[in-house]
Amino acid sequence: MADSERLVIDHVGHHGDGVAIAGGGNIYVPYTLGGETIEVGAVPGHHPDRRRLLNVEAASVERIAPFCPHFGVCGGCAIQHWDAEPYRAWKRELVVTTLAQAGIDCDVAPLVDAHGAGRRRITLHGRMGTHDVLKVGYAAAGSHDIIPIDRCPILDPHLNGAIEAAWAIAEPLISMGKPLDIQITATNSGLDVDVRGSGPVSSAMIARLSRIAEQHRLARLTRHGELVLMRTPPVMSIGAAQVALPPGSFLQATVAGEETLAALASEHCKRAKHVADLFCGVGPFALRLAAKSRIAAFDSDAGAVAALQKAATSTSGLKPVKAEARDLFRRPLMPQELRDYDAVVFDPPRQGAQAQATQLAASKIPTVVAVSCNATTFARDAKILIDGGYKIDGVTPVDQFRHTPHVELVARFSR
Repeated sequence: MADSERLVIDHVGHHGDGVAIAGGGNIYVPYTLGGETIEVGAVPGHHPDRRRLLNVEAASVERIAPFCPHFGVCGGCAIQHWDAEPYRAWKRELVVTTLAQAGIDCDVAPLVDAHGAGRRRITLHGRMGTHDVLKVGYAAAGSHDIIPIDRCPILDPHLNGAIEAAWAIAEPLISMGKPLDIQITATNSGLDVDVRGSGPVSSAMIARLSRIAEQHRLARLTRHGELVLMRTPPVMSIGAAQVALPPGSFLQATVAGEETLAALASEHCKRAKHVADLFCGVGPFALRLAAKSRIAAFDSDAGAVAALQKAATSTSGLKPVKAEARDLFRRPLMPQELRDYDAVVFDPPRQGAQAQATQLAASKIPTVVAVSCNATTFARDAKILIDGGYKIDGVTPVDQFRHTPHVELVARFSR
């Protein structure tokens, strides 16, 4: 292939790359838009259908200036260069197309923007670069290279100081020669930091990390979930409850995202007296639904389940909540266990919940609410429910990962 070639982008694909049709196949070019004429170069070590953008010769009228200086190098955002309206239409269409390909015909509501104040949790990577220079930042697009960052404009203001704290933590630990992953969550009481990858550390290193945690006024610092220092317990508000977070807890990426998904689930369950919340985590749905309904909550993460149960027990005004640790991939709730519920909410990880969907399809529950962060696995699970006799009442796509191709969705199924 020549050093460079000229392409015309046909459309934006489902990963956010521009797609050119050439030589009887597709060629994918990040950071481009439909209708653009571009100059591209080869991507060494990558598939022959990928190119890197060298120059935009004729830009789309929908192209806008990115707002972050790291865009196009850092792998965090795929789309900052596209005007809001066509971007939103494309993101909704991702869901429409995925459902249609699975043979699911239903109404897809307008996309709900749930970016809100920005991301409230991040994972930064610490690596030793060339010439023994520390790099702390995000992984580059399509690569394991780390792009050092000193700011990130898509973060919730409550994460202010997170990047500086990550650099300070990585500096002593990187001398141990292991790559670091530093997960930081903004909580009501400050930053909650969990460091992974360091391996065993000495008491002197623990003391040094404790001083760093104090200097940066972290709520808590843990290493692989083990406590290094806690200045104040990291707490999150969920509905009327206050949840003390286990180290490294999974949370929805934005506050607005969690509130939007929970509001949709609550609306779909508003007539239910007894609700099962499957893959419940620390209770973003259960603790809100408990304002009106009895709740049985299940998740494989015993720490999350314990935090949910403690929060529910210590919050006045809620209906009874019973939380149980259970691996729903290996031990899904069976139809006879489901017969006492008026509604089920399930929000599995990206791989979906095929085993649990199969048992739900065999049950007689009047209302099933599916929450998903992956339209493809959602479509697979939805087809199982539909084939089992459920009717899909509609899907609402939710955009809490703005500037990326990721989209959440909420759907209601009824008998």
